[in-house]
Amino acid sequence: MGKIDLKYNKTLKLMNVLRYRIDITDENINIEAQIEKMQSYIKIKGCVQIGPLVQYTKLVLNEAGEANIILEFMMQSNNYINNVKSPYIMDSDLRVQNCMYVRYCGPEEQLKYAYDKINLVSFEEDISLTGESYTIFVDKNEGEETIIADVFMPKIV
Repeated sequence: MGKIDLKYNKTLKLMNVLRYRIDITDENINIEAQIEKMQSYIKIKGCVQIGPLVQYTKLVLNEAGEANIILEFMMQSNNYINNVKSPYIMDSDLRVQNCMYVRYCGPEEQLKYAYDKINLVSFEEDISLTGESYTIFVDKNEGEETIIADVFMPKIV
């Protein structure tokens, strides 16, 4: 198996998803601390985190034509959490259909090649994408300094 395995028409399915939107303009934001706070929030609510961290990104243009990036982190829990307080949002079911998908295995700093592969294939095959991506950090090998990540990018239908 190669380092990047591409598939068409995959569906991302997540259940009991706790979401947190990061303000990337805040220079003082500590992303790792925010992720730990999400994990603690799930535990405090009597639930258990299920599966790995999911990172959602979307590029949007504002009125001035400048690019803004939306960044959210998502975690699944074993149960739905009622009465979730801000800054969190809870979704019982998140399904993203008709995605281009790659499984990436390699150094974390080269993860961009997974996005590049999807974008290149979609360009070559005239496939329009929504500009969103969902990255699931499946595994990390500290010794070899490598990761396994699944990247889903929805197509415009």
